[in-house]
Amino acid sequence: MYKNVKVENESKFDAIVIGTGITGGWAAKELCENGINTLVLERGRMIEHVKDYPTMNDDPWDYELKGQTTPEEKARQLKQARTGYTTKRSTKHWFVDDIEHPYNETKRFDWMRGYHVGGRSIMWGRQSYRWSDLDFEANAKDGHGVDWPIRYNDIAPWYSKVENYISISGEKLGLPHLPDSEFSPPMELNCVEQEFKKKIAENYEDRLITVGRVAHITGDKTYEGRSNCQYRNRCSRGCPFGGYFSSNASTLPAAAKTGKMTLRANSIVHEIIYDDNLKKATGVRVIDAETNEKYVFYAKVIFCCASAIPTAAILMQSKSERFPNGLGNDSGELGHNIMDHHLGVGASGDMPGFKDKYYKGRRPNGIYIPRFRNLGDSKTEMKEFLRGYGYQGGAGRNGIAEHVREYGYGADFKDGILQPGDWRVYIGGFGECLPYHDNKMTLDYEKLDKWGLPTVTFDAEWKENERKMREDMKAQAAEMLTKAGAKNVHTFDDKEKAPGIGIHEMGTARMGKDPKTSVLNANNQIHAVPNVYVTDGACMTSAGCQNPSLTYMALTARAANHAAKQLKENKF
Repeated sequence: MYKNVKVENESKFDAIVIGTGITGGWAAKELCENGINTLVLERGRMIEHVKDYPTMNDDPWDYELKGQTTPEEKARQLKQARTGYTTKRSTKHWFVDDIEHPYNETKRFDWMRGYHVGGRSIMWGRQSYRWSDLDFEANAKDGHGVDWPIRYNDIAPWYSKVENYISISGEKLGLPHLPDSEFSPPMELNCVEQEFKKKIAENYEDRLITVGRVAHITGDKTYEGRSNCQYRNRCSRGCPFGGYFSSNASTLPAAAKTGKMTLRANSIVHEIIYDDNLKKATGVRVIDAETNEKYVFYAKVIFCCASAIPTAAILMQSKSERFPNGLGNDSGELGHNIMDHHLGVGASGDMPGFKDKYYKGRRPNGIYIPRFRNLGDSKTEMKEFLRGYGYQGGAGRNGIAEHVREYGYGADFKDGILQPGDWRVYIGGFGECLPYHDNKMTLDYEKLDKWGLPTVTFDAEWKENERKMREDMKAQAAEMLTKAGAKNVHTFDDKEKAPGIGIHEMGTARMGKDPKTSVLNANNQIHAVPNVYVTDGACMTSAGCQNPSLTYMALTARAANHAAKQLKENKF
């Protein structure tokens, strides 16, 4: 098992990985398994798998205030609470204190963060979808952003490597715009979801229902140190079984097993050191989050895996004579092109019948409706907006609140509160955001954090293309539910949902073919500083409409193996 290790100042390593989340764990694993002596730095506290999941087995009745936080606690996480679900009693400890970790908003930006070993790999939604060339070619075809320097075939084998290691539960569909993964058995749709799937198939030729593709272990294949999903649906608390993929349960233990990983928590990297004479990066500057001591660690290669915003902030603070505006920022694109997925729009409706049916367990997953707009043909082309969207959702039975509200009494009341209510189906859209240069982050050197570092200021918004897309997302959700036989169909569109709410922020140090318009090359290296790799969400050139973490992991595995080969050939 991985442990926190004390590291002497000015220690030297072959590689340094900044961050321990989805991508940091993968970078550590691949580098270490290639024999590379690797220092892994995490700005937050140490979290050991199982040992440090304090609420993993709690039941609802274990909490006061029905699991809600106190007014005093809420006051310290006002921004972290904007999702409506991240800062409940069972999970609030995974999200930062907004007073201690402030940021600024020219326009509202909902930045949800977890500073600890494992990062957001502990709390992520686990939905895992491949991209296709429809996504990798989109910028080039419609002229928004810059062209990706890679295509699907470049990353396909790395998708497979990642999927076979972490386990992706799902079913094969054979859709060219949503390639199939290396699947473990799919989770089961409940009876109403099966009926919804049937009705959609009867009424549409261009769309379908499938179970979500999630990074959970199902089936008979074994994974070292992990066991099958137990259908507890307590995932965001930390899973003691390792039933879903996290760095803590999977990649960090694998890296530690090699004997090549040194892990140091409470280590705030704020600068990558660039040597103007050697023309390469030589190490990182670190502040100890607990003692405020300053450290310098040296390495031949550096991986930025701190997530899109912190990675960009580190690069922007890494100034030198060669790079006065931030490391690798010859293009001026560093910090720009922030993207996220816009959501909070869709519909729900009552599904009649099935009163004698229920379901077993708490499936930690829902249904998925793959993209069906703008697929590259005239039948799916939309004049009103570019790109597309998918839906996530599910069906379930309402609770007993309808009986409680009546304040009934007697035998009939007692029988009634034991019966579940009607079935209801919900579908919510996940839409693609275009890459806009003026959606950006900057650093404010007038407003410093407790470690004396500049705070981030966001200036990003949804624009006309996203607004037009949302109109169609809402209309099609209602239409599908109606055609499937749902009653009392209600639409919703939460226009207050700002960028960041999807917790898929990306694009601040994008990949591209031309150093004049991008920060990274086809191998995720900074164009002018090839011994620095960026493989977290910062590297993304467009957003797609699929959850992005699987793509982050595949890009990281690919880049880490490229770096290992370069190191072995003494190219750095």
